[in-house]
Amino acid sequence: MANFNTHLAIAATVSTGAALLAAKTHILGKTDLPWFIFLGTLGGLLPDIDANHSKPVKLLFNVLALIGVAAILQAFSHSYPPYPLALSVIGTYLSIRHVAYNLFNQFTLHRGVFHSLLASVFFALLTTNICHRLLHWDVQLAWLNGLFIALGYCVHLLLDEAYSVDLSNAKIKKSFGSAFKLISYNNLTASVLMALCTLALYWLTPPPTPLLKAWKNIHWQHTLSIKRP
Repeated sequence: MANFNTHLAIAATVSTGAALLAAKTHILGKTDLPWFIFLGTLGGLLPDIDANHSKPVKLLFNVLALIGVAAILQAFSHSYPPYPLALSVIGTYLSIRHVAYNLFNQFTLHRGVFHSLLASVFFALLTTNICHRLLHWDVQLAWLNGLFIALGYCVHLLLDEAYSVDLSNAKIKKSFGSAFKLISYNNLTASVLMALCTLALYWLTPPPTPLLKAWKNIHWQHTLSIKRP
């Protein structure tokens, strides 16, 4: 499998190309480029959250803990006295960053359900819903956020599979097929749970109609500077 730095570099490169193309087609603005490059790069690191104590899983739970703290402050900053509010913030951070983090490491298996196409769809829909339902971003922008997460995610899975092929000795390693797969066949319980969560997210996700409309209106010949003979 590829190491952290390789995943980081390849995901950033692919995301940069995709973001530049999206900006050229006017689906997103040039000022949005850094954000979407970041999203694609983040997606390229997410599959390794099932590796115990890896950099991606630590980063994920740090971010989740900060989101939890921000949510508590937004919801109760005007209704709670300072002392109970401070305790709630500290309790939320510790619960997510340490308790949930340790439980997650205990019950996840590397190259399990998080190394699957199902997981890429799950995180894409989760991101889309967070952007639209919680941050109140418009549908097209929310879907673009989710798609860039999925793009980076799939790049990670494909890169892991590429590293499962030993070109010098013309042989396939035992790890081949353990990354780019539909679901985790070795842990069907986890796959079923993730499938149910994905279906629930799909039910909550707004239709991508604005994005599809923008896609259909792209003049590819002009965008790619293709001239007819």
